[in-house]
Amino acid sequence: MGNVFKGSGQHLALSNGGTEVFIDVLMLAVSDLADAEWDYRFAALLTLQDQNVMGRGAVGFDLGDIAWGTPAGERARSKDFVLRTVALALRRHRWSELGYDPPFARSYLLQFETMVKAFVPTDGTQLGKGFPSSEERSVASCTRHRILSALPHWEGCFLCNRPSSS
Repeated sequence: MGNVFKGSGQHLALSNGGTEVFIDVLMLAVSDLADAEWDYRFAALLTLQDQNVMGRGAVGFDLGDIAWGTPAGERARSKDFVLRTVALALRRHRWSELGYDPPFARSYLLQFETMVKAFVPTDGTQLGKGFPSSEERSVASCTRHRILSALPHWEGCFLCNRPSSS
């Protein structure tokens, strides 16, 4: 099974392992950049892609299903935040904390960046069915790793909850 991230008529189809890498590097970046309510909602969407919580082969999202905001300026700011998150991840931000080398992460991020750049967010009043609400935004941060967590699904972050390899 795999997972699909869609947008702009494009898709990023990833294996379960590829999805884990993709989300891990994005979570390291989004955790350090988030500073507005929408940012924390996007972070919550990323935490919900963790297959250790949601199930293997059962995650992914479509950029068209995200509530980007109602005024055009808000949509532009939200899209810019996603692009800044990807750009920070592309600079290998905090990758040393992963405990492994993600050799394909750059390729995944570049494909996702292309999708986001080409995507034109629309008025978000009817969107957002799978996008976390303001009440569901990720505001809890793991004190040990400084990564936003998937509360109420679990306490801690993806590094704390990673299954041991032994």
